[in-house]
Amino acid sequence: MILGKYSFGIGDRFCHQGKAQLSALMKAKEQGLDITPVWNKSNREHTIIGTRPADTRNEADEAVKTCGWEGPFFVDADHIGLANVDHFIEASDFFTLDIADFITQAADRAAIDVFVRRHKKYVGSFTIDGIEQTLNVSQEYLRMIANKYLLAIQQAGKIYRHIETAKGAGNFITEVSMDETEQPQTPVEMFFILAAIADEGIPAQTIAPKFTGRFNKGVDYVGDVAGFAKEFEQDVAVVAFAVREFGLPENLKLSVHSGSDKFSIYAPMSQALKKFDAGLHVKTAGTTWLEELIGLAMAGGDGLAIAKEVYAKALPRFDELCGPYATVIDINPARLPSAREVGKWDGQRFASALRHDPSCRQYNPDFRQLLHVAYKVAAEMGTRFSDALDKHSDVIAQNVAENIYERHVRKIFMESLRASD
Repeated sequence: MILGKYSFGIGDRFCHQGKAQLSALMKAKEQGLDITPVWNKSNREHTIIGTRPADTRNEADEAVKTCGWEGPFFVDADHIGLANVDHFIEASDFFTLDIADFITQAADRAAIDVFVRRHKKYVGSFTIDGIEQTLNVSQEYLRMIANKYLLAIQQAGKIYRHIETAKGAGNFITEVSMDETEQPQTPVEMFFILAAIADEGIPAQTIAPKFTGRFNKGVDYVGDVAGFAKEFEQDVAVVAFAVREFGLPENLKLSVHSGSDKFSIYAPMSQALKKFDAGLHVKTAGTTWLEELIGLAMAGGDGLAIAKEVYAKALPRFDELCGPYATVIDINPARLPSAREVGKWDGQRFASALRHDPSCRQYNPDFRQLLHVAYKVAAEMGTRFSDALDKHSDVIAQNVAENIYERHVRKIFMESLRASD
């Protein structure tokens, strides 16, 4: 299986918006842009909502059949490890190997010695096309990198081979993910991480590094945009160089786990794709779930009542809901409106506070982040919530499709497409 040059991870908490999501990528295709859809859902999300990987597979299959999608598509077992991968084996054909917990744990000293000897030719100075400065590597630095990352990559190898035994070589896409770590990887570290991936025989088609700055859920990037742009370009250059050096898959590309809506860095990303003629995989996390809430609010009546109830129940459960996402949210409780205040809002007011439109005076990023992690409350409503999604599917689908196409696809990919014409 080969992942296309551009691909888009369309997370969908409640497995209701597959057709709406796909319609956005079909609109892009009408404009001459091929983007491979990848339905992604993590074990944590399945556990909280009470769904199974088979539900995500069914959603994807139904959307593809109903919409008449003729291109490739995949179902991603998002952020899995050996402890939970078996739940995803049958339903998934894309596996995001999460090795963050193993970074900084030292590998066996003999294995580190082997790695250092194998790659000692890079000790000294070398250059990579697209990176202005010369890269300097001492043997001590190489050993330090191996000490920090080698065990994690070995773990990725174990997970990969476990999946390969069950599904067969070439029958799934592999991503290696290191984004949920404390520190970003330097270009030199990225280079030797890719060397270790090649040594392990992992045919990775995407790699998700940790970038500098804050990638909080559902809101814009917080950090130095110019610094990110330089870092992103360097990572793209390193990937291209490593493919040639280590015989990794030619279509290997960066995967950006954006947490959704990193509008301020979309232009630099697009410019880098244009400059290097590079591919990209983007995961949008819970954007669709928020568009469902916006659609319910705009529908008014029982839809608006449910949206308000989710917020009212989320407020007193702040610590419980935010705890698992503590590293990727920044909420100031003082800026959260009271449930009583929200109870007085009409649908437009609720939607304006939630929709990610910084130009709107009523937009509230703290309100948005809390609702981003409050999908557990909706899940506890059971069929009452899912029935509301069905009842108001038209207005919800319009919001879902418009969000993906207008706010993400056009801003990230369209410039790259025009550049290659």
